[in-house]
Amino acid sequence: MFPLALVVFCASGFAALLYQVIWQRMLAIFSGADVYSATVIVAAFMGGLGVGHLAGGHVADRVSRRSSLLLFGAAELAVGVFGLFSGSLYYGVLYERLGALDLGREAIALILFASLLWPTFFMGASLPLLGRALTDRIDRAAAAVGALYGVNTLGAAAGAIVATWVLLPALGLGGSLQIGAAFNAACALVMVPAALVRSDRSERSDRSIRSERNDLNDPNDPNDPNDWFWAWAVIYGCAGFVALSYEIVWFRLLGVVVKSTAFTFGTLLTLYLAGIGLGAVAGSRWAPRAAQPARTFFRLQAAAGLTAGLLLALLVVAADRARALHGYFAGYEPLDVRESVFALRTLAVNVLPGPDVAADLPANFLRLYVLVPLVLVVPPTFLMGCAFPYLQRVVQTDVRRVGRRVGALLLANIIGSMLGTVVTGWVLLGLLGTAATLALLTALSSLFLIGATAGATNRRPVTVATAAVAVLLVAGMPDAARLWARLHGTTAERIIFAEDNSGVSVIKADDERFDGQKTVFVNGVGQSVIPYGDIHTALGALPALVHANPREVAIIGLGSGDTVYAAAARPETTDVTCIEIVRAQLDTLHQLARRDQYAGLRALLADPRVTHVAGDGRAFLLRHARRFDIIEADALRPTSAYSGNLYSDAYFTLVKNRLKPNGLAATWAPTQRVHDTFVRVFPYAISMPGILLGSSQPFEIDAAAVSARARDPRVREHYQRAGIDIEALVRQYLEGPSGRFGPEFDRTTLVDVNTDLFPRDEYDLSAP
Repeated sequence: MFPLALVVFCASGFAALLYQVIWQRMLAIFSGADVYSATVIVAAFMGGLGVGHLAGGHVADRVSRRSSLLLFGAAELAVGVFGLFSGSLYYGVLYERLGALDLGREAIALILFASLLWPTFFMGASLPLLGRALTDRIDRAAAAVGALYGVNTLGAAAGAIVATWVLLPALGLGGSLQIGAAFNAACALVMVPAALVRSDRSERSDRSIRSERNDLNDPNDPNDPNDWFWAWAVIYGCAGFVALSYEIVWFRLLGVVVKSTAFTFGTLLTLYLAGIGLGAVAGSRWAPRAAQPARTFFRLQAAAGLTAGLLLALLVVAADRARALHGYFAGYEPLDVRESVFALRTLAVNVLPGPDVAADLPANFLRLYVLVPLVLVVPPTFLMGCAFPYLQRVVQTDVRRVGRRVGALLLANIIGSMLGTVVTGWVLLGLLGTAATLALLTALSSLFLIGATAGATNRRPVTVATAAVAVLLVAGMPDAARLWARLHGTTAERIIFAEDNSGVSVIKADDERFDGQKTVFVNGVGQSVIPYGDIHTALGALPALVHANPREVAIIGLGSGDTVYAAAARPETTDVTCIEIVRAQLDTLHQLARRDQYAGLRALLADPRVTHVAGDGRAFLLRHARRFDIIEADALRPTSAYSGNLYSDAYFTLVKNRLKPNGLAATWAPTQRVHDTFVRVFPYAISMPGILLGSSQPFEIDAAAVSARARDPRVREHYQRAGIDIEALVRQYLEGPSGRFGPEFDRTTLVDVNTDLFPRDEYDLSAP
């Protein structure tokens, strides 16, 4: 029975993380992709798990082991049925029917918690139910519960990686949900018959076990851990706080290191979960033989934090000395994941690779998506996971309470994790920054050494030495300037940086005086340059010069500010609203304006017509009934995480509905799929090289009128202030190839498009 249960619970974990990846994406369409919404979604998911852990534990201890197995199967069915229809709830009801309502943050948070409670409750109940069902003797509790926890987490890791790299690219969100439901159904179909055929002898044994107390500890021991269970629960809650805080900081760091794409989060989550799962499996084998499980638990928790701090310090050293890493960090473009995957597929099918195989190997892809996160994340998470069975070894003293104690411990851990998510994600990153937050977490982890030496005077010298090492490690960790400089391939004197809980913004200069070209990076990815004058400028200038009277303009995305600046050139324009999800960008631009004399940036920041709004641009349009003459989303790579939210047919429809009569929508068209999606939505569309304009009413690009507006002295002065030759820039697009698409164009031929539930460009891994 036990091996079968391990396989089933691994599959259950696979489905759970598959759902989490998909639901987080769906719910972000409703609530927004900003840090507040992301935090609430994660907290809501964990909160439901915690309630399920507690309730499942109490139920498991009050029913037979056969009934626990049956209830486990019922829980899997409940999750699977919900998963199968969850797309209709999360997208069809929440987004399409409630999304446009200005509900307020508190109401949205309540809706998110309520909508996730049913499936996460049953997910959480499954471990206490299965753990109790498979524990017939108390001396097996640590091994059984630890192994179940480990394989479930490994299954979750597999779910994250398969969802990210296989299912979402092939099936989209809706199709992937069906796979999750199938896994849940399979789990129930396996475990329910297994429970029904349990022998009468097993049931008699179960009744006998419930009638007696089994305690491995000396009953005369005054320090019986049974008397300290709730203290252990609080301690494990603190461990959860530290673990989730590390996860948030690691994702911030590695997002910058990798130059995040749509595949980054799932890959990093896989390694995080794999480390915990492997550690729990290993600990389940070692913990039953431990002479001092309590002290070992504390040592493992302390070692996890110290290892995390040490590995970060080594990463900063490697970033400066490893040529391949340094070159990538200094670069503008993120890794071409699609090309790298194609290269790996080619090598995989080549049974006898030739002598040039090393040249064909996508080395940077393997370094950045495998080696660096593997080294940085897996060792400390392995230690964290390994600690869980040792804690079970300490607190499980009565077979009649196995379920409740598993549930209560996991609930405490989840409460700590939720606090870590909120405190670190909302407060510490904004107040202290990434570098100082990581140093603080390393220092907090070292406090577990106190528990490792409690009552053991002979080990105090070792602990004092270890604490001294921890102090030196914290003191020697890189400060924020050095950290972000190294991860952008330069020195601290050549960057301006700012970070808060929404992200990291870095402006890198060619020299220490900031007199030459500056490059703007957001979360490690190059966004634009200063001075202005490239595609970002054209995206703002063209619709502003084409529209007859552009009074109110909305721009999604700030970057270097060139699109916003270019869109504000016309004297008729009275209001420009810029919505930016990473608030730190505006801070870095203000810092640069104080050090640099670039007139275009200074004019932008001083322009009273420009209003800066922090938040998700799509959510802003969705919940504000205000209409604009021009709406434009600044150039965004189609492979960036959540970019599909700004390239889907539903987004373009939203933009169309927020335009005034004769209003214009503008977008960068980096792929044919984006082009076709835009044209499919707007009844009137005109394409120029790399740029699309659309409207609900007929419009033309009158070259003579556009040129006349560009020659207006006030308009020309606006662009000249930023060093932009506006007439030459406009000519480049007006004289280039173009296409016009009116109502007569057969849009039924445009079938390969981006939708909210299948953002094809974002997850495109087809052959280049």
